[in-house]
Amino acid sequence: MLGPHHDHGALTHRRTSPLGIGHLGLGTLPFESAELELPEGTVIALYTDGLVECGDRDIDEEVSRLRTALTRPGPTLDAVCGAAIETLLNGPVSDDVVLLLARTHALGQDQVASWDLPPEPSAVANARKLATTQLAAWGLDDLAFTTELIVSELVTNAIRYGAEPIRLRLIRQDVVICEVSDGSSTSPRLRHARTTDEGGRGLFLVAQFTRRWGTRYTTTGKIIWAEQNLTDRDSTLENLFD
Repeated sequence: MLGPHHDHGALTHRRTSPLGIGHLGLGTLPFESAELELPEGTVIALYTDGLVECGDRDIDEEVSRLRTALTRPGPTLDAVCGAAIETLLNGPVSDDVVLLLARTHALGQDQVASWDLPPEPSAVANARKLATTQLAAWGLDDLAFTTELIVSELVTNAIRYGAEPIRLRLIRQDVVICEVSDGSSTSPRLRHARTTDEGGRGLFLVAQFTRRWGTRYTTTGKIIWAEQNLTDRDSTLENLFD
């Protein structure tokens, strides 16, 4: 699992149509998640089998060629991707090809704040206060309103539907990421509430207020995260209430 801060580059080759190397699987099949401790600056390569299954060539040899191609320096990961694709695909292909690269970066201690929360409804108000206080320390007071909404929804869901331990984490880089983890693997569900419904709009609002959001699963439960831009912060509110 990649950390929250990484460079990435990707090239996709389709007939009409992702240094550690891993094979991208089919999205419709079950898969296992894993956590790895990676040194800062590690480059991870993920690819589909179409990249190394070319005609009658030996797959092990093609994987070795891919590894060699990825060790060649380039100004950006996109450039490294392009060079690797050109090295391996020098003829017609019989399958879709995707190569994805990501480079890890360590976050400074001043970029991350986290708190353990009790599984009690009263923890929601305290979580909002902790989050807004941290935003003020980062000079991001104008994100307080949306962050309070996000924290309220995610922490409430964790208390109501999740399990201990419950943890809130804020990450500041070129975006602000709010994460709430709990000990349950129950998936959150985005509902489209009717006008007469009194609830059920929480995750919908989170989706509207944020750049993107999602869930990742761990060996002990799950993490729901939501990402906000640092620029053009007022546009989301204006568009939502127009």
